[in-house]
Amino acid sequence: MRSSVDMNFLFTLGEVQRLVRAYADKEASRFYITRAQWAVLAKVERNEGMKQSELAEQMEMQPITLTRLIDKLCGNSWIERRGDETDRRVNRLYLRKAGRQLLGKLSGLRSELTATALEGINPADAHRLLSQLESIKENVRNAIQNTTGEPPKKEQRYG
Repeated sequence: MRSSVDMNFLFTLGEVQRLVRAYADKEASRFYITRAQWAVLAKVERNEGMKQSELAEQMEMQPITLTRLIDKLCGNSWIERRGDETDRRVNRLYLRKAGRQLLGKLSGLRSELTATALEGINPADAHRLLSQLESIKENVRNAIQNTTGEPPKKEQRYG
């Protein structure tokens, strides 16, 4: 008989992610922005001057999808594209003043979303949960990097 963790872990994790995304989209709409646009703004803030192609890779997004998001963000004067000095085919991304101001407001929203999600969970447990999620992320990242393309071998049990 399989344990309830085995039966429910991945489903629950996926459902939490889906619900948090839906909630973030709903609340971000108060600022006339989508969660995806917010994610792009946050990445650009952390890595100003990055290439648009690097951002697409980091966000695991198709370049055309990202281009549409960036077009919208540029149209709202939240970010700007600047040409690369050494390669005119390259666009580098920078926050504009309005983008910085919006991110300031959105940091308050991020805190609200987090508080709502963690309601009823004491701070020590929340820190432990975050640490455990980081461990899970690292385990999965390592498993992806160590995949040889062969199916996993069955574990032999003795006794």
